[in-house]
Parts: sequence; C-alpha cells; structure tokens
Amino acid sequence: MSPTSADHPIHILIADDHPVVRDGLRAMLSTQPDFQVVGEAVNGVEAVQLATRLEPDVILLDLEMPDLDGVSVLRQIRATDPGARVIIVTAYDTDEQIVQAVVAGAQGYLLKGAPREEIFRAIRVVVEGGSLLQPIVASKLLQHVSQQARQPTEADSLTPRELEVLSLLAQGKSNKQIAAELVITERTTKFHVSSILAKLAATNRTEAVKIAVQRGLVTLAQ
Repeated sequence: MSPTSADHPIHILIADDHPVVRDGLRAMLSTQPDFQVVGEAVNGVEAVQLATRLEPDVILLDLEMPDLDGVSVLRQIRATDPGARVIIVTAYDTDEQIVQAVVAGAQGYLLKGAPREEIFRAIRVVVEGGSLLQPIVASKLLQHVSQQARQPTEADSLTPRELEVLSLLAQGKSNKQIAAELVITERTTKFHVSSILAKLAATNRTEAVKIAVQRGLVTLAQ
C-alpha cells in the first residue's frame, strides 16, 4: 500500500448498530487529514456487504450487532478477503470474546472509551500491516493463553505416589511387590492402581502401562 496522506487517505468503514457511536467515531476520525470514513453499517449483514463493495483499508467493527454478530462478520469478511484489516471496537472485554475475535483474524481490539490517540494509532499501525491490542485486552489475552497452557495433563493429574506405582506397574510388579517396595499396604496399592486406571481411562493394568508409555509418563526398561 502506498503511503497515506490527505491526497490518499485511509478509507475506513464503521460497523456499529448505535447511531451515537457511529456519529462519535466519524466526528473523531474526521479530525485526522489522513482518514476518510467511506461507509457506515448498522448491522452485521450490511457490514459484510459494504466491506465487499467498498474494500476499505480498515474496518472498525463492533462485536454485538443485529442480524450477524461481529465475530461472524469478521469470519465472512476474511473468508472472501484474507487481507482485510479489522479492528474490533467494543464494550465487551471477556476472555472468550477477545480470543474469538483474535482467532477470527482481528488485527486490533480496542474497548469503547479508549483514548482517541490510541484509536488513531491502532488504525495507522494496522494499515501498515501490524496489529495492536489495547494493553488491558492484551493482558487478558495473555492471561487466557497462560491458563490454557496450564490445563492439567495426565502427568499433572497423577499424584507423585501414583506415578511411583505406575512406574512399578510398568516393571511388571504385582500389587504385593509394589506394596512391599513402597512400604504401604496392599489395600492402599489397589486404591492407587484403581485411581491410575480411572485417570488414564484404561480398563486394565496392561492398558494403563501402554497408555503411560505412549504419553511419556513412564519408560520401559530395555
């Protein structure tokens, strides 16, 4: 894209069902000589239609709109034009909304009420091929990703004692032998074995060992 200027302004499409929000955004954007609002959509279906017809440089898109929600609009626009540049401008800051929008291809995510300079910067950054998330949004997104990364795995859900029992099961030892080696009762050993089978969704000891080896929970002696 050639550098923007007053002669070659950034064409912007506003998609929001609230007239007051559209009027406010248009008035704010008109203060910048390199911005030009080329269209306004009042619902999701119209947003898709105008995006296709006008081919704006940037789309400012609300998430909650009649007929078609913002994430669905984003997916449809990106399906027909993978290079479309979309900035979400919304009042919704839940982890789920943010993640859905980013996964769907939004290059920016700003909350309504963001400083005007932040909105101006986001538009210019996105036009240049970058992406920009408002700090509070970026923080929520990173928090969500971090939480997902910490979801318990089979290894996490097994207790240290169960991992010890599993290791001895992999050596082919009986409950009696395991009990003796770990200095616990046979009854306690049976309890641990049952818990291991349940957590690994195995029907018997052999299957449990097989699953554990496949998932790297234990290694078999050569």
